[in-house]
Amino acid sequence: MAITWRNWAGDQRCSPEELVRPADRDELAAALVAAAEAGREVSVAGSGHSFTEAAMTDGTMLDLGALRGTIDADRASGLVKVGAGTVLAELNEELHRLGLAMENLGDIDRQTVAGAISTGTHGTGAKLRNISAQVEAVEVVTAAGEVRELDGSQPDLLRAARVALGALGAISAVTLRCVPAFVLERVDSPQPRDEVLDSFEERAAANDHFELFTFPYADSALVLERNRVEGPPRPRGRLAAYLNDTVLENWALEAFSAAGRLLPRAIPRLSRLAATLASGGKTVDRSDRVFASERRVRFTEMEYGVPREHGPAAARRAIEWVRENRYPVFFPIEMRVVAGDDALLSPSHERDTAYIAVHQYRGMEWRPYFEAVEGIMREYDGRPHWGKRHFQTAETLAPLYPRWDAFRAARDELDPGRVFANEYAARVLGP
Repeated sequence: MAITWRNWAGDQRCSPEELVRPADRDELAAALVAAAEAGREVSVAGSGHSFTEAAMTDGTMLDLGALRGTIDADRASGLVKVGAGTVLAELNEELHRLGLAMENLGDIDRQTVAGAISTGTHGTGAKLRNISAQVEAVEVVTAAGEVRELDGSQPDLLRAARVALGALGAISAVTLRCVPAFVLERVDSPQPRDEVLDSFEERAAANDHFELFTFPYADSALVLERNRVEGPPRPRGRLAAYLNDTVLENWALEAFSAAGRLLPRAIPRLSRLAATLASGGKTVDRSDRVFASERRVRFTEMEYGVPREHGPAAARRAIEWVRENRYPVFFPIEMRVVAGDDALLSPSHERDTAYIAVHQYRGMEWRPYFEAVEGIMREYDGRPHWGKRHFQTAETLAPLYPRWDAFRAARDELDPGRVFANEYAARVLGP
């Protein structure tokens, strides 16, 4: 029977020669040796939340869903070792039982731990780094079946493995540096977009976690501010959560988006109407529940990280391009902030970053929009999010990363035969 793999968005698909689901690390090592001996390239598929071709292969695809759960935990130090196939939502529940939490997370909790760190997934917070920066050690199985524990004793290998696009080996386990569990207060408020962008730096500095969403054809922005508070969680009632998270953020978004796909000329009016429906609100809950949002509406996405001081200007130019070209896009633009880190291929490598994400609803043309926005971001030395669409190559990417050669050296050491490769890796990392 032919095997077909699809990503979450449904717009990336491939037919691997074989799909292997190892039950443990030994079976994983054996599968890698067998694939290498047969001359097959290998990819590891996480939960499929990447919008790129990173997980695609016509060789051996590995599903590490069985390598999940807590392997070791030390509450005193906050160090927790988990299987690479552990889904973030499951990790959050386990950490809660231990009285721990991740200090920062993105707004989707359906990725695997290995997939999230491998693509440089991040949350938002001017003083907080991406998820991979919370990694103390990475256990990697090579194509030769060798288990390598990469930690602080091999700093460059660890920095390479933190954001590696699956190109160094199959991650079997990750040791995370966690913090005591905490409670967040989230406040949402619609505000004039120009005012928000004018005070972007001040707002980012004033909040533990700050982000905004704005429809290109509207003049307002929905501002999300999350801050630590003392006291117990006070979650919203089930009805209020259902009305906001399911009805407004998903059903209404789906309805407006579908209408825009049928009637593209109506998108500016639909955007302005949708912006008026964006309501303020407040919730106080466990940090992981405040970070995560439910995403039922399917779309494709591109996200770029630019030096933080250029974030507002870059976002304004993207909005201007949409308006000047009357491009049919209903989905909002999202802006977040992340502190710099030291992972060799992190988009936030050695610089504080403003991330600007653009989206397009499923089934609608996205390429001209994304190409235009990428052109704008490149003028600000923008680096693409590795899990989201972009058009760059190893030639154009290498100058953006001061430690590019160090990553290449790590790849030569851990995967000299380029078993962990596919067309995407060849395009963005080189052959």
